[in-house]
Amino acid sequence: MYLKKVDGPRAVTLPDGSIMTRADLPPKETRRWVASRKALVVKGVVYGLIPLSEALKTYGLSEEEFNSWKTAISEHGEAALKATALQKYRQS
Repeated sequence: MYLKKVDGPRAVTLPDGSIMTRADLPPKETRRWVASRKALVVKGVVYGLIPLSEALKTYGLSEEEFNSWKTAISEHGEAALKATALQKYRQS
């Protein structure tokens, strides 16, 4: 079995005790961003699985977009990332 060399850890332990690996991250070709995929990318960056710069480059995200996902999760939880809930959680 061959493991691709990557910078940083291959897996991290989340606060709930579960383990997140690079295989858990969405594919780099992802174009349809559902709440669960957004949350996985944010968790990967926040817990040190991938650096922010790599996430932005891999998924074609802007820093502003990533930060909005991160803020939504921290303030309202993963449900705030759903497109149908935008108005409910949008700051006025």
